[in-house]
Amino acid sequence: MQMLEGKTAVVYGGGGTIGGAVARAFGREGATVFLAGRTQEPLDAVAGDIRSAGGTAETAIVDAMDEDAVREHADAVVGHTGAIDVSMNVITHPYTHGTPFSELGVEDFMAPAQTALRSNFLTARAAARHMIPRAKGAILHFGGTGAPTTGYHIGGTQVAFDAVESLRRLMSAELGRHGIRVVSLVTGGIAETFPEDTPGRDEIEAGMLEPALLGRLATLDDVGNAAVFAASDWAGAVTAATVNISCGAIVDF
Repeated sequence: MQMLEGKTAVVYGGGGTIGGAVARAFGREGATVFLAGRTQEPLDAVAGDIRSAGGTAETAIVDAMDEDAVREHADAVVGHTGAIDVSMNVITHPYTHGTPFSELGVEDFMAPAQTALRSNFLTARAAARHMIPRAKGAILHFGGTGAPTTGYHIGGTQVAFDAVESLRRLMSAELGRHGIRVVSLVTGGIAETFPEDTPGRDEIEAGMLEPALLGRLATLDDVGNAAVFAASDWAGAVTAATVNISCGAIVDF
């Protein structure tokens, strides 16, 4: 039996590298996958992969920063399938990397956190409103809190991930009584997501790899598989938590 058979999953940023990996894994495990994003072509590509593998996928142009658009899309998904069982937001955050903190503009610093918080709040709230009457559901985040990044100027990116973790804790406390689980996937970085022409790419990857206890970095397949587990009934007792797939680069004691 497939782990997500009969479930409806919404993936915001579903045409992206991370979102596509998650969506394909959801589809492989039997979920009806609704891919939402701002550009049609990559959404169609991922949906095509899911359908070619025997899964079910639908696409929609949705700006995850637009309150009305997010609400209307969630309502339409429920109108089509009767429920939202899983919601995951993996849209791309704006970022300014490589600029020293002392030279970073305030707008460049604030942009990642503003995008991450607003979009995750809107998408999670839209899902929660439909999950509460059914007293079940899973809302997944991506990013997590890790050690400070050294040797590379990361701007406001890690601050944005930290802010989303604070949101996760708030949501876990408020939504748990309604049977809704809230979980973050923590990776410590996925080298496959870096374009080949990223300045200092080799040094960045080496820096991520150095603390990894398993001697490797998490892959896109790892992300998809972990998301499937977190979304499934097998993780029915897991909430207010992170699923750590950092290969030991991030260690909690």
